[in-house]
Amino acid sequence: MKVTVLIPGVLRTATNGASHLDVDVPEPATLGAALDVLADTYPGLDRRLRDERAALRRYVNFYVNGEECRRLSGPATPLPAGAEIQILPSVAGG
Repeated sequence: MKVTVLIPGVLRTATNGASHLDVDVPEPATLGAALDVLADTYPGLDRRLRDERAALRRYVNFYVNGEECRRLSGPATPLPAGAEIQILPSVAGG
């Protein structure tokens, strides 16, 4: 099943400049499964999104079709066909 992952500018160096990626996710399609597929192709991106236990990093927000996934089921959030995953890392500064 295909989903689209939107990559913010700050993470595009890890995706060879791609602003969005079309990902073929195996069933059962979940956010975690989509991130697993991305990790195979872009391991540098995965290190920025998940920790060594594959848990979502605290300072990165993931939205599935506009819904914040931590309010849903985190990495177990189901993905409908054609879902759009938006990744938003926190930005700090002074």
